[in-house]
Amino acid sequence: MATLHTARFADLDPRVLHDLLRLRVDVFVVEQRCPYPEIDGRDVEAGAEHLWMDVDGGVVATVRTLVDPDGTRRLGRVATHRDHRGHGYAAQLVREGLRRLGEGPVHIGAQAYLADWYARLGFTRSGPDYLEDGIPHLPMTRG
Repeated sequence: MATLHTARFADLDPRVLHDLLRLRVDVFVVEQRCPYPEIDGRDVEAGAEHLWMDVDGGVVATVRTLVDPDGTRRLGRVATHRDHRGHGYAAQLVREGLRRLGEGPVHIGAQAYLADWYARLGFTRSGPDYLEDGIPHLPMTRG
């Protein structure tokens, strides 16, 4: 049974924080072979919120929401452990992140191969493709 959790940085249990960051590094740095600064300093911002799915006490999927100083709302760092993909955890987290961000536009930088997946969640392309750390991305917006 999977359980959805949310917390601001200051409210994260140290073990959960470790597990969230470990999952993101495992997916984005190790699995995708992309050496980049995964810990980007934004996790600690007042407007950041961490959402994750827990299965049997372990973090199996995560999403981060952010609100930029200009009020732009963002959703990102969507990651699911390879052994737990295909269960809908990421989609559930994205939907909850969108709900928590409220009405109005929400922006993402989607990996290009996931554009159709994000489109099923209501996102549309909002600009040209770009490379980020050697991985093709495209900007998308919902709302």
